[in-house]
Amino acid sequence: MKDFGSRLKMNIYFSHGKLGTPAGTKIQRLAEIATRIGHTVRAVDYTDTLDPDLRAKRLSGLLEKDSAEKLLVGSSMGGYASLLAAENTSVKGIFLLAPALYLDGYQVQDFAPKAEAISIIHGWSDTTVPVENSIRFAKKHRAALHILDSDHRLYSALDKVEQLFAIFLKNLSSAVKPDRSYP
Repeated sequence: MKDFGSRLKMNIYFSHGKLGTPAGTKIQRLAEIATRIGHTVRAVDYTDTLDPDLRAKRLSGLLEKDSAEKLLVGSSMGGYASLLAAENTSVKGIFLLAPALYLDGYQVQDFAPKAEAISIIHGWSDTTVPVENSIRFAKKHRAALHILDSDHRLYSALDKVEQLFAIFLKNLSSAVKPDRSYP
């Protein structure tokens, strides 16, 4: 019989933005929160390509090989890649930071992610991806949306982003259903 107080442990895949790196500030700070509570983290390296659809295929390939519960965290172009990858593989959740949605030059303009929960963080002063794009997505997919007083990179609101991520993880982890089978 399972321990009813147990928390779900997930493999968390971080996808950086167009010009970001796997060692970026946001990834490092959020990964620290995740590992502190027992999750496994992996920051995918996309620095060899600026093609958002190739990034999504790379992430999909990694997810297909992983049988554990998964959470995707994507920043900007990494958010786009995360949403596309979640169309092929069911994930526990998706945490998006100023996701690059509904932009010219991006192949997919309509998304159908298989995720139990989606949360979006966006800055009011984002001049790279209009905040209206996240509002549009959140409304269509009934995703949680947090609009902060920040820009595209969200650095001025990183403490708040960390708080929201910790809450998102806690809510997903505590949503484990007890095993009702008998020995």
